[in-house]
Amino acid sequence: MRNDMTLTFTAVSENESFARVTVAAFVAQLDPTLDELTEIKTVVSEAVTNCIIHGYENSGAGKVTIKASIENEMVTLEVHDDGVGISDVERAKQPLFTTKPELERSGMGFTIMENFMDHVVIETEAGKGTTIIMTKEIARNRAVCK
Repeated sequence: MRNDMTLTFTAVSENESFARVTVAAFVAQLDPTLDELTEIKTVVSEAVTNCIIHGYENSGAGKVTIKASIENEMVTLEVHDDGVGISDVERAKQPLFTTKPELERSGMGFTIMENFMDHVVIETEAGKGTTIIMTKEIARNRAVCK
């Protein structure tokens, strides 16, 4: 059985923690480890921050939508904005690359997403926005140490 959730909110930094907590609460039904839950919260933060800072250029003038689904042990997260898009995805994925050095951005967002999730796809179109699709398998029925 598949379980879905959609969350849409204004693209302001104050909503980043709200998104993290909401997605974490949704994923908690799979009984993830603390590390798995932390990784999911971190990728949500990175993706939402990218939407706010880069997609909408920190203007607060747009919406971010997160679609989360669970099917069996697989979590799929789609984080979408209708912002400016990414002109060069391969360059944006390079560690330490940032288009906002004046904001002291680390340029590690996509690297973190790729390291914490099993699969990451970036769909983008100039002037129309970006969708980041991430999947992660949460292992169930773990052996319990006694």
